[in-house]
Amino acid sequence: MSTTTAPKATFAFVSLGCPKNLVDSERMLGLLGADGYAIQPQPQGADFVIVNTCGFIEPARQESLGVIREMVELKRQGQIKGIIVAGCLAERKKEALLEEVPEIDHLVGVFGREEITKAADRFIGQLDEQRSLFRPATVKLLDDCSRLRITPRHYAYLKISEGCDRLCTFCAIPGMRGKHVTKPIERVVAEAQELVRDGVRELNIVAQDTTYYGRDLYGELRLARLLRELEAIDRLRWIRLLYCYPQGFTDELFDVLTSSKKVVPYIDMPLQHINDRMLRRMQRRVGRRETEDLLARLRRELPQLALRTTFIVGFPGETEAEFQELCDFVTAARFERVGVFEYSHEPDTPAARLPDVVPDELKSARRARLMELQQQVAFDWGRRQIGRKLEVLIDAPAPDQDGVWIGRSYADAPEIDGVTYVAGRRLRTGSFVPVEVIEADGYDLIARAVKS
Repeated sequence: MSTTTAPKATFAFVSLGCPKNLVDSERMLGLLGADGYAIQPQPQGADFVIVNTCGFIEPARQESLGVIREMVELKRQGQIKGIIVAGCLAERKKEALLEEVPEIDHLVGVFGREEITKAADRFIGQLDEQRSLFRPATVKLLDDCSRLRITPRHYAYLKISEGCDRLCTFCAIPGMRGKHVTKPIERVVAEAQELVRDGVRELNIVAQDTTYYGRDLYGELRLARLLRELEAIDRLRWIRLLYCYPQGFTDELFDVLTSSKKVVPYIDMPLQHINDRMLRRMQRRVGRRETEDLLARLRRELPQLALRTTFIVGFPGETEAEFQELCDFVTAARFERVGVFEYSHEPDTPAARLPDVVPDELKSARRARLMELQQQVAFDWGRRQIGRKLEVLIDAPAPDQDGVWIGRSYADAPEIDGVTYVAGRRLRTGSFVPVEVIEADGYDLIARAVKS
């Protein structure tokens, strides 16, 4: 007769924020599972719920607080017993968050994630005299192996560093996640190999500043060398670069980008603005001329490149002329993918002290204008793909559409970009399929599977 061990307790998990936060969530899930806790898909009926929060900008904080309050209401109704709040919002607000939402049972900061089971043990043991668990910013990067992944089996995020040394005036991340700490190459490769053994075919490289990789640990930039090591992993097909800073594109990195068979021609490189005065106020350490020179080289050496970037509108002091300069630049640069954010006033950042605050209504109007310009660029790019043959990674069957599948080309990062709808029989999730694009539908493509 076989016997099973009852779990310590049951829990549900809500992961908010960026892919870097998602890696932290997956690590916490792995630790909890290994310690005897059982996860369930819905909060109702769980012993406790963990909310891994984002605290980056005000809308993200409000989203996190909204989810926490939803859990508080479930707790009041007796549908859950406890709430553990982790991640960036916990790290940023610390005990003030307990004062704001006293129904929270325990707080776990960003660098306390390795001790998430300690917080869970405290809760189920009704040890509430110590309700918060914070640790100082790490000087040695935390291990991201043995994760219980939230992403589909065929793709994953690979975090190669933590923290940031850039100190942009609008950004609170260094205060929450500390200075830049590089994860050693051998550890990154070991994590990548573990993920590939688990079925991953696409690795999405993430960090606060990907191109800075190696500077603190090795005394030089080593992203190119890391990519060469990852390229050698059998069964890995795609490597995608996210969160690249415009500084750090060395000749060696260009050599890898142009010669690699696995690093896809897709780069996510947040620029934030193009006007030199705005860039100085943001303390971006890169000006318009350097940016345009880099973009020209990328386009020249990577002709199939899909380039994603983000911009901030309504930064303190932004004039109409400076905003128009940004609009003209976006129209001319023809970025394949663009995200636009209204400047968020962050009280504990240098930008919060800048004069000439732009009214909220004007920020919203500027965002709408810039997104409208970019929409036409993106739609034009989609129409130019008609008739093109691409390789698509199948993510899932399309709901309620027999014989139609949702996939992504090299030009589409998970969750943030468009998708390709593929008509075909006997396709399967996680497979790479050659397709011909037959139509463009806004930000998405429609294609049919073809024989390779």
